[in-house]
Amino acid sequence: MEIQLMCIGKTDRSIWSEAMAKYQYRLKHYIKFSVIYLPNIKISKKIDPIKVKTEEGKILLKNISSSDTVILLDESGKSLSSNAFSKEIENYMINGNNKIIFLIGGPYGFSNEIYNKFPKSIALSKMTFSHQMIRLFFCEQLYRAFTIINHHPYHNN
Repeated sequence: MEIQLMCIGKTDRSIWSEAMAKYQYRLKHYIKFSVIYLPNIKISKKIDPIKVKTEEGKILLKNISSSDTVILLDESGKSLSSNAFSKEIENYMINGNNKIIFLIGGPYGFSNEIYNKFPKSIALSKMTFSHQMIRLFFCEQLYRAFTIINHHPYHNN
């Protein structure tokens, strides 16, 4: 199985990139994992947010195969504990999913087309965080999920 975190825009602060690299390194002991950075749409006051979301949606769809399992990381998604998230990951592994893609949208979120095509979503928090932070938080939670699945003591630290 392979897991990808697909994001609109790059991580532009080294503090986040360095921390993410740490979890990417740790994750490779459990799963094939990668972070895919897709180009963002230049935003100005003149551009309608709906148009930005639509264009970002087109970029996302070009990078997703029909056989991929896609889960949106969205503030209105289902809230899960770390243990429940690890069970979800384990179920995907048991069910033979080849590739799971977790999506992080741009600053305005996802287009209606993305919401309609991929109805499964999870929330990492009810609070709002920068996209840079959420990428790191996701990587940490994914690593935590695999340590729970593999009975590694990290989760209890």
